[in-house]
Order: sequence, then structure tokens, then C-alpha cells
Amino acid sequence: MKELEPGLNGKGLRIGIVLSRFNQDVGDGLLSACKAELERLNVAPQDIVLATVPGALEAPLVLLRMAQSGKFDALVALGAVIRGETYHFEIVANESARGVSEVQLSTGIPVANAILTTEDDDQALARAATKGMEAAQVAIEMVNLLKQL
Repeated sequence: MKELEPGLNGKGLRIGIVLSRFNQDVGDGLLSACKAELERLNVAPQDIVLATVPGALEAPLVLLRMAQSGKFDALVALGAVIRGETYHFEIVANESARGVSEVQLSTGIPVANAILTTEDDDQALARAATKGMEAAQVAIEMVNLLKQL
């Protein structure tokens, strides 16, 4: 059996990031960790493009346009959906996740989904650095895996 090894070298890769501005403190933490990890994995700063959107529901459209552009090897979705007192949380959490998944399945461009869905601000802030870093790793690993297939 041949096993495909995960690769985390991002040298020469072009990465697009879509960041939701809603819950900005969480988004800033996600972005900082993601960018630092991409650079640690050898992605050149000039090969990282950031687009911001108002909220998580707007992210899939911009991800789709980026994926269709042919300018990116992988994409990263960053943001936070924090539970409130209404059903709106479920709609935004579910539909943004569905949209992100749909982009990668319809285009073949990997999308690392780090749009957090948490019960409160403290949970989101506690997860931001780790999830931002992991999203960078997922994006690079998936590009390298797809190249081996």
C-alpha cells in the first residue's frame, strides 16, 4: 500500500484569506495566527491576499470568486459566529459552513474553514490563535495532498 504523506511546505503557494469583520477581536486573533503560520510554513508574504467581508454569510461568495480566479492554490475562511439569544446563530453557522464546503467541492480549491462557532466571546477568543494556526496548516496540507493524487 502506498501512503500519501502530509506535506506542510508552502513555498511557492498562493493563499487567499477571507476574514469576516463581525466579532473583530476574534477575527484579528485568527488572522494574526494564520498569517504567522503561513509564513512559518514558507508562504511568502506577497503570496498571501486578504479580503474582508462584513460577516460569515458573505464569506462563501468571496471565497468562490477567489477560487474561480485561478490566482490561488488554497483559501482560508476566518471569522466567528457567537451564539446570541435568537435562532439566527444556527442559520449563520450552518449556512456559512455549507457555503464554504460548497466552494471547495465545486471548484477543487481547498478551503480551510476557521469560522468559529462558539457559545460566547470567551470561547471564541480562547480558540482564535490555535484555530488560525491550524487553518494555515490545513490549507497547505490539502494543496500538497491534492498534488500527489
